[in-house]
Amino acid sequence: MSDLPRPKAGEHDDYFTRYVEMVPDGDITDILSTQLGETLALLQTVPPEREMYRYEPDKWSIREVVGHLIDVERTFAFRAMNMARADGVVLPGMDADVWNSHSNAGQRPLDDLASEWGALRRANVHLFVTLGPDAGERRGIASGLEFTVRSFPWITAGHELWHRECLKRDYALSAAG
Repeated sequence: MSDLPRPKAGEHDDYFTRYVEMVPDGDITDILSTQLGETLALLQTVPPEREMYRYEPDKWSIREVVGHLIDVERTFAFRAMNMARADGVVLPGMDADVWNSHSNAGQRPLDDLASEWGALRRANVHLFVTLGPDAGERRGIASGLEFTVRSFPWITAGHELWHRECLKRDYALSAAG
């Protein structure tokens, strides 16, 4: 079992600090598991006629937000795994808007997107729980920036929290429906 304490300054670019700081203290794999249920419950409140809602014309639809969560979940887990395996490959960045424009998230039902995101989250929790000793401290380069392996589950959790708050605030979603 791996030890993945909250990353310190210097374990990720300052841009990601806002995400890490959103995450409450605790075991990050427990937090990621808890988030899974909370976010899926929120998404279940969206009626089909609101799935393509955009709070401004140039913003993503609810489906596209979940598509983005899927992309980030996959990307950050791959980065963590790559760096944990210490192969030294410099990983590319991702332009979320370009990825979204080439995604078919807008054409997929929200329940399908939520199911995919949930499957990825479960798999990623398993990945993080089973990392080998000292894997969390290993470093690598992605998007031209240096990260530790342990920074990725925290960044992933904070990124999801940030988008969940956006869904509540900007898209007027609530767990109560």
